[in-house]
Amino acid sequence: MKRYEQLAELLANDIRSGKFPAGTRLPSVRTIVRQHEVSPSTVFQAYYRLENLGLVRARERSGYFVTSTGGAALPEPETASAPRLSPAVDINSLVFSVLEATQDRDILPLGSAFASPKLFPLKRLAKSLASTARFIDPWETVASLAPGHWPLRQQIALRYLAMGMPQPPEHIVITNGAIEALNLCLSAVAGPGDVVAIESPGFYAAAQALERLKMKALEIPIHPKRGIDLGALAQAIEQHSVKACWFMTNFQNPMGTTMSDADKQALVALLEQHQIPLIEDDVYGELYFGARPPLPAKAYDRAGLVMHCSSFSKSLAPGYRIGWVAPGRFGKKIEQLKLMTTLSASVPAQVALADYLQNGGYDKHLRKLRYTLESQLSQMSEAIRRYFPENVRVTKPSGGYFLWVEFSENVDTLALHQLAAQEGISITPGPIFSASRQYRNSIRLNYGAPWNDDCEAGMRLLGQLILSLEGKSR
Repeated sequence: MKRYEQLAELLANDIRSGKFPAGTRLPSVRTIVRQHEVSPSTVFQAYYRLENLGLVRARERSGYFVTSTGGAALPEPETASAPRLSPAVDINSLVFSVLEATQDRDILPLGSAFASPKLFPLKRLAKSLASTARFIDPWETVASLAPGHWPLRQQIALRYLAMGMPQPPEHIVITNGAIEALNLCLSAVAGPGDVVAIESPGFYAAAQALERLKMKALEIPIHPKRGIDLGALAQAIEQHSVKACWFMTNFQNPMGTTMSDADKQALVALLEQHQIPLIEDDVYGELYFGARPPLPAKAYDRAGLVMHCSSFSKSLAPGYRIGWVAPGRFGKKIEQLKLMTTLSASVPAQVALADYLQNGGYDKHLRKLRYTLESQLSQMSEAIRRYFPENVRVTKPSGGYFLWVEFSENVDTLALHQLAAQEGISITPGPIFSASRQYRNSIRLNYGAPWNDDCEAGMRLLGQLILSLEGKSR
């Protein structure tokens, strides 16, 4: 990392932490030069970077000032206060009806589950795919059945090692995206009729999986700043026979919240005390905005109860559908289930990704992607301030590409979803993130598309639709 990038990251962290509140004038160039022993050019480059991120704004002859996005957060949303058991999950029909609206190429994809494909190095990946496919050993099509292509597992193991949480490559199982990894883990530790703790609001695929497998969903509330409500989880464990937990500890979908290291340790300790497996969905872990990646709960697992699932779909190659799981004590069972269902992820895709990870500059791509996403978060947050009602509540994620927005009780976001779709805008209404269809006045927004005039106009129109719904309900 270059010196100006280091300085910009240091100042950005001060802004995010509230050391420099909204409206504060940043120290003068001369002051920063003296404090950090850098050149004026380095300071100007750092300030330009902060300006591009939307954290500061230059005022002629006055210096640089922290924007409202960088300082004080918008009021944060409220969440449920107690666990909620759903004896039978019925979420699929609602999810499918909502997701249909995100597949039209001409619709503004504020409700999409993916970042824009324009942000990924698809040409470089295609080069790896073309160059490696010609030389795949025919035996590899058999040898790379579960648990997967050995060089790719080695590359993934190296990334675990760089985070300070070594996972032997022989313990890693390659899957068809993270969705398969998560479902294999669920099938390995729970069966029909079992109670599984999931987040509320939480990733709808968890509720879909429970519905398909005829399991019971125990919804644990998510705090907009702290993540999983550990008190509510402890209460739920005492009241119900919880067979497993399915949680996202980093940049949770849909709220974007991240648990602290202390809370992750406490979570792992609580589940170890009761011998409850944790299925950890960490697909956004590489998309952090700070200087260091947040560790997953898996880093604190000493009993092998945490099954850490991730993929390249959110950070590199959505269409390649390559994910994996570091399964702890459940590796053999998961590998057997993989062989019983899909046998193997695509061998050419595995070989191509292994080549790219070794030679293609993955970390350079990630640095650029994180910078772009943080800038787009700032722009969307400012658009919310300009166009949405004053009483709106919004989360402030430190990674990933989702915002959670809560309106007054007057706004029915299922109706808003339909109105927005008619205007060429997709959003994701809150009820699809709850097995019991809560959060009817909330939406998830995706800031993963490059910000342009269409995004600005779409947010303006969406704000008008929200105001119209509020007016009709009064």
